[in-house]
Amino acid sequence: MSQDKSKKRPAMTYRDAGVNIDAGNRLVSLIRRSVASTHRPEVRSDIGGFGALFAPDISNMTEPMLVSATDGVGTKLKLAFLMNRHDTVGIDLVAMSVNDLIVQGAEPLFFLDYFATGHLDPKHAAAVVEGIAEGCRQSGCALIGGETAEMPDFYDPGEYDLAGFAVGMVDRPNVIDGRRITAGDAIIGLASTGPHSNGYSLIRHLILGEDGPGLDAPFNDGTLGDALLAPTKIYVKSLLALAKQHDVRGLIHITGGGFWDNIPRILPQDARVTLHKSQWHRPEVFDLLQKLGNIEEHEMLRTFNCGIGMVVILPNTEADDALKLLNEAGETATLIGHVHSRDIGQESVTIED
Repeated sequence: MSQDKSKKRPAMTYRDAGVNIDAGNRLVSLIRRSVASTHRPEVRSDIGGFGALFAPDISNMTEPMLVSATDGVGTKLKLAFLMNRHDTVGIDLVAMSVNDLIVQGAEPLFFLDYFATGHLDPKHAAAVVEGIAEGCRQSGCALIGGETAEMPDFYDPGEYDLAGFAVGMVDRPNVIDGRRITAGDAIIGLASTGPHSNGYSLIRHLILGEDGPGLDAPFNDGTLGDALLAPTKIYVKSLLALAKQHDVRGLIHITGGGFWDNIPRILPQDARVTLHKSQWHRPEVFDLLQKLGNIEEHEMLRTFNCGIGMVVILPNTEADDALKLLNEAGETATLIGHVHSRDIGQESVTIED
């Protein structure tokens, strides 16, 4: 009789395959306080549930509408990995969604995130979530849930990806959609903190390439890496205050596509805008990038925000008061142009020196 010589395989666990459930539980304990600090009165659940509960107050609205937006951080994350700094990209994640909500007049209500990595480091992940919580605090929305996925062999060691989405609400009569924009309206620009979260594939090519200066190169009061990792500005609270007191007819988040692609998205067909670059401050980091890549000006204005992260359009008669309100709210706001009538064949956006 033949004898079975096969050996019994040792009992395996999920951890043997690279997934550490205990690390996930440790992360929850590390972020519990940060998450709770973002909660609004409408939140009806705690962290750790299968779903998040939120009871919006619609008592002062005639026709409430939900508005949603989703985004990620993109290849800016690569800089965070190289610099081993994980406390700011969460702000970027929130900013890219809530800034898209506010342009329609919506107040952000809540945010959910998705964090995926090959090997979960609770301390690094907690730093990311603290950044997300800070972005939520800056925008007044609640971080009510999220998902952490540990996927062995899917990501390079030390790397992760982020995605998130925000839900906001606006009363239908207060929706900002650009339909009332007309010739003579003033255009106000709100300063950015740098490239925000756009153009980083090109930025990395210029900075980290063979002839690039590198992230450790001295720049202003820190390093070039510090300047490039500056988190995206969140404009929500100042713009909500502005919309309550002024006839805001258009808001434009200057993201991918820059001025040329984003501004036309909200303009009526019979309207065009003229902007004057001399009216706003262009941070030195953009001049450096342009020089390193010998980038043409048109391409700069299509790839980067070049110092303007948000554009406001409202009646010219309200411009002075609006500028005062925005600057007192902590923005760096300047009058950068006006709306004009547009004839057939004319460009919808003109940018002059």
